[in-house]
Amino acid sequence: MTTHGGSTLDRRALDGMAAERLTGLDKALPLTADGLTTAEFLATEPRLSALTTPVLTLDDSAIEENLAAMAAWCTAHGIDLAPHGKTTMSPVLWDRQLRSGSWGITLATPAQVRVGVHFGVRRIILANALVDPAALRWLAQALADQPDLEVFTWADSTATVDAMETALTGVAVPRPIPVLVELGAHGGRTGARTVDEATAVAKRLAASAVLEAAGVCGYEGALAHDDSEPSLSRVRQYLEEMARLHRQLDTEGHYRSDREIYVTAGGSAYFDVVADVLAPLAGGRTRVVVRAGAYVIHDDGFYTGITPFSRGDAAQHYRLRSAMHAWARVVSRPEPGLALLDAGKRDVPFDEGLPMPQLVADDLGAPARPLSEARVTAVNDQHAFLAIPPETELKIGDVVRLGLSHPCTAFDKWRWIPVLDGSGDDPRVVDLLRTYF
Repeated sequence: MTTHGGSTLDRRALDGMAAERLTGLDKALPLTADGLTTAEFLATEPRLSALTTPVLTLDDSAIEENLAAMAAWCTAHGIDLAPHGKTTMSPVLWDRQLRSGSWGITLATPAQVRVGVHFGVRRIILANALVDPAALRWLAQALADQPDLEVFTWADSTATVDAMETALTGVAVPRPIPVLVELGAHGGRTGARTVDEATAVAKRLAASAVLEAAGVCGYEGALAHDDSEPSLSRVRQYLEEMARLHRQLDTEGHYRSDREIYVTAGGSAYFDVVADVLAPLAGGRTRVVVRAGAYVIHDDGFYTGITPFSRGDAAQHYRLRSAMHAWARVVSRPEPGLALLDAGKRDVPFDEGLPMPQLVADDLGAPARPLSEARVTAVNDQHAFLAIPPETELKIGDVVRLGLSHPCTAFDKWRWIPVLDGSGDDPRVVDLLRTYF
């Protein structure tokens, strides 16, 4: 791995992860890994051919290029990046994102925040309301134990604020918990539906002894699913309402005068529109933060079609490429034009498009050739149905490389994910990523 700089996370926690013993019970890992630590296994210089199918692999060079491209784009637009860590739940990748200049890490649940804090992430956006009493008590204690820890939560109603205060009754909160006021939109997901409703939330936070209004937030990705002009227009209108809300809260004095203010939006599909609308707000004590998470891995499906780097001027200067592929073996040829692969819903994402056959080889690590006119038509729990022209030479035991769509539902199926150096037909395994789903 070539990301610059030393680790930004807790070295002891990372060392503890690296000291975990691999077992023969982990799918895709060879029996020769049983009982070894990650470092010991990597010292054997394993290659792709040492793994077993099905297996999800990552291309280290693609990851590095994606990190560099997103960092350069954020710098050029004067905004900060807090990538959504729930995409990978990989502390090693979070570390690489932070070392590439990310301002913080976004997470989605209290359990994910605990993982982040354990591994030493010190600035976290919890892109969700936090109303679970046990989780709030844990957060208060974590803030007391770690004075440099910042965790921002969301609220979209005064009832949310009431629930948080009730849960914190009698709890020693060392400093007010920063809360971002969430604006939504009709037909969207969470979020106050009007600027007036959101303003009421900020007023309620300003009156709290244990909470404070720290800015505004939202998620535009729930409002559109393509980059057609009507979709982009709807996203833009929503973001303009977010900007209006921020200006109103600032003008009316609902923010503390001695704190930085945050305006955050931006999944992996529309962060260019976020920059167009919200970046002008940045300056002084206001920071604009985008939360794209899929960029670090990218894909061969949904995000390839919708990434901002494929449209407008960005397409001339920035590029992402898929860092993930699955490898599956032909286990049955029950009829002409049909092959069954040993990878299914337990192994590959399918919610944003089915896997896409790309290459075929006689075995893992053997020279590969294009697999044309083939398509996956369905996936069961442990099988993929591969439709092929009847004349296609595809035999039982062959290995098919699959392009995938949607990294967010790929990583959650794997405890350990091999990272390849990307060279030749049988690339070397240079790391094993541990995930925490």
